Amino acid sequence: MLSIMGLALLASLGGAGWWLWTPDAERAPLEARYAAPPSSFVTLEGVRLHVRDTGPREGPPVLLLHGFGSSLHTWDAWAALLEADRRVIRLDLPGFGLTGADPTGDYSDLRAVALLDGLLDRLGVAQADVVGSSMGGRIAWRFAAERPARVRRLVLMAPDGFASAGFTYGKPAGVPLLMRVLPYTLPLPLLRGGVAPAYADAASLTEAALERYRDMMIAPGVRAAILDRMATHVLVPPEPFLRGIAAPVLLLWGESDRMVPAAHAADYARELRDSRTVVLPGLGHVPMEEDPPRALAPVQAFLTD
Repeated sequence: MLSIMGLALLASLGGAGWWLWTPDAERAPLEARYAAPPSSFVTLEGVRLHVRDTGPREGPPVLLLHGFGSSLHTWDAWAALLEADRRVIRLDLPGFGLTGADPTGDYSDLRAVALLDGLLDRLGVAQADVVGSSMGGRIAWRFAAERPARVRRLVLMAPDGFASAGFTYGKPAGVPLLMRVLPYTLPLPLLRGGVAPAYADAASLTEAALERYRDMMIAPGVRAAILDRMATHVLVPPEPFLRGIAAPVLLLWGESDRMVPAAHAADYARELRDSRTVVLPGLGHVPMEEDPPRALAPVQAFLTD
C-alpha cells in the first residue's frame, strides 16, 4: 500500500506538487472527533496509548490488535457486536492513530509485547483472548509466544511474519526513497489507491472510512513514526515462536486477500501445535470492515468452543 502511494506522491511532488503539502493535523480536533468516551489515554513507559475498554468488566476479555497504518477504529463493528457479553479492549498501537510516536523510537515487536503486558496489568486483566490483524497478527503471535500465560485463545487474521520479496530475516528492510515524501503530503485520491486494495470490493471502502484513515495518518508524528518503523524493523524467523505457542489458534483469512494471500495460512498451520483455518469467500484483507457479522461468526464460535 505504502509503496503504491510513494510512487504517486513522488510523481506529484516532482511536478507542480507543492500544493499537495499536507502538514500534521492539530491533535485537539482529532481527539475531539475520534477519542471521545469511551476512549481513554493510558500512559505506559512514556507512551500515551489511545485505548477503548468496553463491555462488562466481568465478561471474558478479548484484546484486538489492528494492522499497519490502521487504528482501533477498524474494530468498531466487531466491538459493537462483542461488547454485549465480552470485555473488549483495543488500542492504537505505538506509531499509529492517536497514540502516535513512541518517544523511544523503538517499534520492535518486543517493545510492543512489553507495552501490551503493561496495559493488561494496568487494566487488571490476567488473561485474554487475543485477536490480531496483519501486522497486529504478528504482534499477537509474538505476544502469545513471549507471554503464554496471558493468552487463552489466539486469532490470527492474515498475519505477517514470514520472509517475502523485499523482506528478509535479520536486517531492516529500510525506507524506499519514494516513501520519504510521506511526511510531507497525503492527497486523499492517492490514499484511496493505497487503501482500496485491502478490500475485495473497492466499493466497500466508504468515504467515511477513507477520511478516518487519512485523519489517523496525519495525526501528529504518525507519518514520521511509520518511516522510523520501516527503517528499524527487523524480521525474525517465526518458526521457533509459532512452535512454542500453547494456546489454540484460529487462522482467519479473506479468500480474496491481495495483501497477504490466503495460501500463506499453510505456513502457519505447519508450525502451530493446535490450529484451525477458516477462509472467508469474497472478502479481502480487512474482513472485519467489509462484512463484520460474517467475518466475526467463526471467531465467536472459536472463542466459545
